[in-house]
Amino acid sequence: MFCYQCEQTAKGQGCEIAGVCGKQSTSAGLQDEIVAKIKELAFYANMLRTTDYVNKKADLAMIEGLFTTVTNVNFDDTRLARVEENIQIQINTLKELVNLDYKPLPISVLERKALLGEDIHSLQEIIIYGLKGAAAYYDHARILGYEDNNIIADFWAALDFLNNKNATVEELLAKALKVGEINFKVMQLLDNANTLTYGHPEPTRVRITPTKGKAIVVSGHDLKDLEELLKQTEGTGINVYTHGEMLPCNAYPGLKKYKHLVGNYGGAWQDQQKEFKEFPGSILMTTNCIQNPKDYSDRIFTTGLVAWPNVKHVHRSDFSAVIESALNQKGFTEDEPERFITIGFGRNSVLSVAPTVINAVKSGQIRHFFLIGGCDGAKSGRNYYTEFAQKVPKDCMILTLACGKYRFNKLEFGDIGGIPRLLDVGQCNDAYSAIKIALALSEAFDTDVNNLPLSMILSWYEQKAVAILLTLLYLGIKNIRLGPSLPAFISPNVLDVLIKTYDIKPITTAEEDLKAILG
Repeated sequence: MFCYQCEQTAKGQGCEIAGVCGKQSTSAGLQDEIVAKIKELAFYANMLRTTDYVNKKADLAMIEGLFTTVTNVNFDDTRLARVEENIQIQINTLKELVNLDYKPLPISVLERKALLGEDIHSLQEIIIYGLKGAAAYYDHARILGYEDNNIIADFWAALDFLNNKNATVEELLAKALKVGEINFKVMQLLDNANTLTYGHPEPTRVRITPTKGKAIVVSGHDLKDLEELLKQTEGTGINVYTHGEMLPCNAYPGLKKYKHLVGNYGGAWQDQQKEFKEFPGSILMTTNCIQNPKDYSDRIFTTGLVAWPNVKHVHRSDFSAVIESALNQKGFTEDEPERFITIGFGRNSVLSVAPTVINAVKSGQIRHFFLIGGCDGAKSGRNYYTEFAQKVPKDCMILTLACGKYRFNKLEFGDIGGIPRLLDVGQCNDAYSAIKIALALSEAFDTDVNNLPLSMILSWYEQKAVAILLTLLYLGIKNIRLGPSLPAFISPNVLDVLIKTYDIKPITTAEEDLKAILG
């Protein structure tokens, strides 16, 4: 086993015995085999697409296979083996239509690195991790009925490109930026899926303390799963809570209309073992990030692609087992004192007050914007983001998104001219919304994004963050500060190129970084 695709990888170098995430070596091996088979499938699918041949089963196997190998999604060897078997079936189907033999690169990360060299291998890993992240977003859009054949064709082309062991550093860098473009299109597709299905998020006060009654908490990222659960729990007397990246769901008109969606419970994914152990109801995990549920395995359920050994897996069409479990738990016995936070500042909400914001900037009321967001995690060093947000001067605005917001989203920041200083844009995929806000501001000020009074202070953990970073680079955005540590899979030479081209910086201390930005 060797895995270094996430920020918490052992010693900042790689997990070799078992994953820090809880992944066993057998699961790591199966995931490596899945990725290798997806590359083989891409060899045939990409070639056949030049003849306008499309195989929807192969397309789905590719998207789900990539998503399955994202950090903290699937830990169940039995289910992983089924994913691999399905990809092999698709390979066998397409192989009959192509009169060429596939010559694979080594499956092992370290063997590929030895064959290709450190820099070529580093760029290949950046590309595959970016594609994994983009596939996760595509799958969420697909579940809501939104697909794009041209985007799928781009996936196949990028995956097949990884079969070329003779690709140069320059070609790989260009392909990495292409993956950023793919992810931008995927995030746009998902944004359309979410907003056309459930409406645009609205500024919404969300309760963050429990109310009396039976309870189900929903974690992960999937809006469709939450909607189906809300439909199936109507009239049961069960209160439904969001958790982690599901918090933004409380701001969608099509979801918050359900009165038994009563608020948010807990914080980011890495706190779930303590929070779920204390939660007096059942738990539904819709996507990553799942952790070992040893203390509550009898009342946690997985759906979609997420899986843990010996945890009951259910389909969104029938959540009766989740509901029955909740009814058998004691639930919350009393209301806790009310506490609220305000969310729902997607691009529609923010741009609706754009003239006010622009005038506030021109008059000097707003000096600077900070986007502080990204993935949260358990590794030390993430308190930086709390401290940074707290030290941001009161004449500056903070935009945030993804689960990194939990480092500071329950603190009080006040407002500037009636506009809250802290604007929660949404889930990690709502980076699309943040980008659209930045582009609209740059147009209003007749400049590019890099010349706006805007700084990005990002945290990363897994492959969706890699996809978003590649999107920002594709858009030419510079001066990003990234932490809490830099990816182990980026070689020194590749890092040097990124620093020189895009001025990417590792975070230092909140005080030093604020001084460097604001002077």
